[in-house]
Amino acid sequence: MIFKIVILSLLLVVLISLGSALVAMAKGDKSDKMLKSLTWRIGLSVAIFILLLIGQAMGFITPHGLAS
Repeated sequence: MIFKIVILSLLLVVLISLGSALVAMAKGDKSDKMLKSLTWRIGLSVAIFILLLIGQAMGFITPHGLAS
């Protein structure tokens, strides 16, 4: 259960970072804020992907199919 909370929390941080980059772009900000926000988003997305692979390998996440 804690693993799923961590994944959802990281997804929330990714969305916040994406929103921050959107605000910086809309303001026409010439600073590095948009670049840093998007860099964080990419890094966190890769981390989430790796955590999902680890979680599936260790049995924290169990795949299930659709009922036929």
